[in-house]
Amino acid sequence: MSENYYLPRSGPMPRPNSVEEGREILKNEAFDAPNVQEITFNALEFTAVCPKTGQPDFGRVEITYTPKNKCIESKSLKFYLWSFRDQGAFCESLAAQIADDVSYAIEPKRVEVTVYQSARGGIELTTKAVREHDE
Repeated sequence: MSENYYLPRSGPMPRPNSVEEGREILKNEAFDAPNVQEITFNALEFTAVCPKTGQPDFGRVEITYTPKNKCIESKSLKFYLWSFRDQGAFCESLAAQIADDVSYAIEPKRVEVTVYQSARGGIELTTKAVREHDE
């Protein structure tokens, strides 16, 4: 991927072209980690689409990580998560992909991603992916 992926410093945020672009922006916008032990993001308005039906899936994503050298910048995380809006993916694969992409972007000591999919057809779904990295 090109290393020219950055968000504008002001003005409206552009619409993501792909999840890959979102992942590169997540990496390029990362900043040096302060002396903190754990960081948690709760994205309350996450959307993706069912790869079988094309129907929207709504839910939330919780990302908790232990930084090593870099931290996720929140605006880039919003952009990255927005990139899934038109992406067909099962909830189980979303947790794994987000954990892998956070690991790629900032190489944390540990990351845990939980995706809470809202009820559809009377069934709610929660999936979790954990990645632990040697120091």
